[in-house]
Amino acid sequence: MSGCQLKTILKVELFDDKSKQKAMKNVACLPGVSSVSMDMKDKKLTVIGDVDPVSIVGRLRKLCHPEILSVGPAKEPEKKKEEPKKKEDPKDQWADLVKAYQAYNPHYTTHYFVRSAEEDPNACVIC
Repeated sequence: MSGCQLKTILKVELFDDKSKQKAMKNVACLPGVSSVSMDMKDKKLTVIGDVDPVSIVGRLRKLCHPEILSVGPAKEPEKKKEEPKKKEDPKDQWADLVKAYQAYNPHYTTHYFVRSAEEDPNACVIC
């Protein structure tokens, strides 16, 4: 095939777990099969991969009477949208700058206590 992932859904007449395991094992060994799943309630076998649906039926013909219900492209996992980067709060930026300044010039900042107007509303603010 051409390298595209196909999703093939087949109806199979299987009645016990032993025949289910045999069917899944026979299909899984085909080249190009990515995943195989079986729904015993609805008696449906789903095969995803780069494999010809006719070869799947050929493998299952000895075990049961398979019918192809649908063949189509396998859905690719949806890409998560990147969340826009949150803008940093200006308070956080100032706090980081103050810490960096204190680390770089410890002798200039030992006598001063830096606080914001939000922390102390009665503080003197010069604009």
